[in-house]
Order: sequence, then C-alpha cells, then structure tokens
Amino acid sequence: MSTEIRSTPVRRHSAPGAARRVALIAAAVVLLALGLAALAPGVLATHDPLLTDVRQALQAPSAQHWFGTDQSGRDVYSRVVFGAGRSIGIGLLATGLALVVGVAIGSLAAVAPRPVDAAAMRVIDILLAFPEFLLALLVVAVLGPGAANVAVAVTLAALPVYVRLARARTRALSSTEYAEAARIVGVPRPVVHVTHVLPGVVASASVLATIGIGTSILAAAGLSFLGLGPTEPTPEWGLMLSSGRNLLVQAPWVAVFPGLAITVTVVAVSIVGRTLRARSEERGA
Repeated sequence: MSTEIRSTPVRRHSAPGAARRVALIAAAVVLLALGLAALAPGVLATHDPLLTDVRQALQAPSAQHWFGTDQSGRDVYSRVVFGAGRSIGIGLLATGLALVVGVAIGSLAAVAPRPVDAAAMRVIDILLAFPEFLLALLVVAVLGPGAANVAVAVTLAALPVYVRLARARTRALSSTEYAEAARIVGVPRPVVHVTHVLPGVVASASVLATIGIGTSILAAAGLSFLGLGPTEPTPEWGLMLSSGRNLLVQAPWVAVFPGLAITVTVVAVSIVGRTLRARSEERGA
C-alpha cells in the first residue's frame, strides 16, 4: 500500500503589495488636490483668507467655516488652502535649486583635478555634519528673515546631499563600458559626460529629490514657525501653526489643521518618493 503525498502550491500573500498600491494611490490623490490648491486656491477656498471679522473670532468648525476661524475671525480652511501655494512652493523651489546646483557641483568635482575634488568634498563633509534644519537656521540668521531667505536657506541646507550623490554617480557612470567605448572611438570627453554620464546622474538625483521635497517643506514650515519666514497676515502653514500654538486649549483647530496639512503633505510626498526609489533600485538591480 503506497501513500501518495501531494504538494499543495503555496500562494503568496499579496496583502502588503495591495496595501502599498492603495497608499500610493491615496498619496497621488492628496498631491493632486494639493497641486490644485497651490495653483488655483480660489477654486477650493470658501472665503477670503485675509478677511477679518472679530465677531466671528475663534468659531469652532461648522458648515459655514469648515476648519473654524482664528483669533482675527479669518476662515482657517481658506487660509490652509491659500497657504499651500507658499508652503509647497518654497519646498519645490528649494529642492529644484538644490538639485540643479548640487548635480552641477558634484559632477564637476568628480572630473576635476584631485586637489580640487578633495577640497570640495571636505567642505561638503563639514556641511553634512550639521542637521539640515540647523544649517538652514544658521543661514537665515545670517541673511535675515523673509520668504526668499528661507528658500535660500533650505536650498543651501539640502545642497550637500545632492553634491555627494552626483559626485558618486558621475564616477560610477564614467567608468562604465559604454562611456569607455565612446572615449575609445574618439568622442570628446565633455560630449561623453553630457550625453552618457549626466543623464544617469540627473535621474538618480531626481529620485532623491522626490523625497527631499517633503524635508524641504518641513524645514521651511519650521523656520516660519520660528518667525523667520513670511509675516502676518500671509497665509502660510508654519506661520499659521505658530499663531495658533497659544490657543491649543481654547481653540485647537487654529493650529491643528495647518499642522495636519504639513503632515499629510510630507507623508504623501514621502510615499511617492520612496516608491520611485524602490522601482529605480529594482531597475538598477
């Protein structure tokens, strides 16, 4: 009598993959809504964000004021919507500038003479020793407060990471077979660098930038919270959070909703950025 053992195929549990897809779709929807708020805030806002009415001060969320009103009677929801353009704009501007300048410096340092490369990297190492927010705070302390100075400070704080990445990728891609083959057949080195090396460097740095946008938004909001960014009555998330910090017991919605806007934005950007980085690593593997 023989015993027949049948193997039952094991089904892989796809719940984590499905959860990641749901999170990615939710993050994309959030970013689309934030993009609309940044580009066309009047479409989503229900009130003038600068209109004050002391008789409506510190009203709780209601059908008339979805997020309530602040101490000046201004509609918090409308101010959050209009604040998206400034808060997200500073993050995008700072990240874009850091990406462009960082790729340029890092790529040039990789092909520069050894003493120049060594000196540039020592400066970058010193900057990387400081946390990004602390570095941005030092820059603002030198330049002075203001929205433009905050953007410059966040850019300089994020710059070292892109320089380091661009230098490493430039060196790696410069030694690939297709780059060597192009140089052997007589293609000038600058042409090889622009056509074969630089696109790969920009692609890698761009993936990092998708995650860096969230960090830049958070740093800009933190500087505004400290009173170093835009001034009243400008609707900006960090500034709104700062103005409501003393009302957490009496009217928590004044600070809660701007804080939620910052949190949701950073989380959504991080989800999309990490997904892009994972896919880039899979293609590279």
